[in-house]
Amino acid sequence: MEYRPEVLADLDRRVAAALPQWGLSPRTAVSLLNLSENATYRLDDPEEGRSLILRVHRIGYRTAGEIESELAWIAALREHGAVTTPPPVPGRDGNLLRVLPASAAGPARHAVAFAFAGGKEPDKADDLVAWFHTLGAVTARMHAHVRAWPVPAGFRRQHWDFAAMFGPEPVWGPWQAGFGLDAPGAAVLGRALDLIRRRTERFGRGPDRYALVHADLRLANLLVDGDRLTVIDFDDCGFSWLVYDFAAAVSFMEDDPIVPALADAWVAGYRTVLPLAEEDAAEIPVFLMMRRILLVGWLASHAEVPIAGELGASYTAGAVAMAERLLSDFA
Repeated sequence: MEYRPEVLADLDRRVAAALPQWGLSPRTAVSLLNLSENATYRLDDPEEGRSLILRVHRIGYRTAGEIESELAWIAALREHGAVTTPPPVPGRDGNLLRVLPASAAGPARHAVAFAFAGGKEPDKADDLVAWFHTLGAVTARMHAHVRAWPVPAGFRRQHWDFAAMFGPEPVWGPWQAGFGLDAPGAAVLGRALDLIRRRTERFGRGPDRYALVHADLRLANLLVDGDRLTVIDFDDCGFSWLVYDFAAAVSFMEDDPIVPALADAWVAGYRTVLPLAEEDAAEIPVFLMMRRILLVGWLASHAEVPIAGELGASYTAGAVAMAERLLSDFA
């Protein structure tokens, strides 16, 4: 468990001590915004009239090279107008990737500051179906950008494929450790994974199906403000199937009754920018199940994160029910 209370207290102190790295005054208010893979802070400096978002990285999750590659893609996306996303903010020395020095309570951590972006996380009161039509078009513009972008030498991001998710060393921990997962439920999820493996192998990795994607376009990483949709948090960007971007967009709500309507809207919006074959869209339920089982493992391996306590065993039970339906539908 990485984010124990004493670790968070130490991080608060280290963030406050690091404020001069971004030219912020000692009067800057430091607020923990979110705790997930990383710890995300809001920094409000009344003297400078500036607000920044600071992402403090989980230990060992991303290398410096991987973070720099993420930032390179963000810069390219912004340069080509492919997506609205806040720019990284360099430190006083001009470097985007910074380090919070080690303390007596823990090792050094990577940190990146971003410009503050207005808006709020969308919810059902905001007409999610309409926003998913917009998100489909935004996703397609990012995918179109990748097709034309000469990936820089040394670019390093992980693959979100079956082996990375469910192989011997799963990136987010073993799904078998899911909260409340019993032997019959594990057997159902195992059969679903066998089906997912077969179908993704048959689906293949052609360039029109598999490329660099955001991989975490869930509601918490979207901001709506008027008619503007802003995408944030590219920390999990990597190489995967293009339609996996939709599966990730409905994270933690994969079995909500609204999801089929969201999928239809996302596909329609996507097709306003790029073609999406019917056989590709037909695989969305497979990728939804893949994402759901992946998150069963993530919740178990991130038990200190608030959403893990909120969802717990009920999320695992929902995954088993989803898997039973998938096995029936694709029998």
